[in-house]
Amino acid sequence: MGRALVTGASSGLGLELAKLLDAQGHEVVLVARTAAALEELASSLRNPTIIAADLATEQGRRAVTDAVDSVDILVNNAGFGECGLFAEIDEARSVSMVELNCEAVVSLTRSYLPAMVARGSGKVMNVASTAAFQPGPTMAVYYASKAFVLSFTEAVAEETRGSGVTLTAFCPGAFASGFQDAAHAGNTRLIKGRSLPSSAELARAGLAAMDRGDVVHVPGLSNKVTAVSSRFTPRPLMRRIVRYIQDEA
Repeated sequence: MGRALVTGASSGLGLELAKLLDAQGHEVVLVARTAAALEELASSLRNPTIIAADLATEQGRRAVTDAVDSVDILVNNAGFGECGLFAEIDEARSVSMVELNCEAVVSLTRSYLPAMVARGSGKVMNVASTAAFQPGPTMAVYYASKAFVLSFTEAVAEETRGSGVTLTAFCPGAFASGFQDAAHAGNTRLIKGRSLPSSAELARAGLAAMDRGDVVHVPGLSNKVTAVSSRFTPRPLMRRIVRYIQDEA
C-alpha cells in the first residue's frame, strides 16, 4: 500500500473516500480548511496526516506540497458551488470557486504527477460531476468548472496512457452531502424532494472506478443517460432544460 492524499476530506465524499482508502491500508493525508473536522476524522483512522489549508489560495496549495513530497494516489475532491444569477453572485466567491475547483486540481496534479510517471505507477482521481456535460444557468461557474475538470482529466489521461499512471474523472450526479446547503441549491427542482444516494455509496463507486483505471466514470443509469443525452440535445434546448431544473421548485 502507499500514500493517498485526499482534498476536501473533512466531510461528504472526501471523508468517505479517506475512510475507504485507510481501510485498504493506505497512509492517508487529509486536506481541508477546517482542522477540527480533520482531527475528528483522523481519530478513527490508522495513521493519518492532517493538513489544514485553503486550496483556493497559492499559500494553501504550497502548504500541501511542502508538507508532502510524493503520493501514490491523489484525490482532488475539494470544491464548492453557488446557486444564483452570475451577475448577482459575489465576484470574490465566483473567482474563489474557479481557484479551488480548477486551479487547485491543476496545481496538485502537476506537483505529484511527474514522480508517478517516473516510477511508472500512480492514480489520480479528479471529482467532476454530471454538471460537466452541459452549461448550467444559475450555477454558471460551477458547471463550467466541472467541464474544465473533465476535459483536463481526459487530456492528461491520454498523455499518460501506457505509463502505468491512470487519471479518472469521477462524475456523480446529485448526492446527499453538505454541498447543496453550502451552494444554496436545496430548493431547486433538481434537488427538492428527491431521495439522493449517500456520500458513502458514491465513494465506493468512485474508488472502484479509480482502481479499474476508468478515464471517465458516471455512476448510475439516470446519470449516464443525462451525460449521453447532452451530446444529442440542441444547445439552446439544453440550456433551457438546465435552467428549468436549477430554478426553485
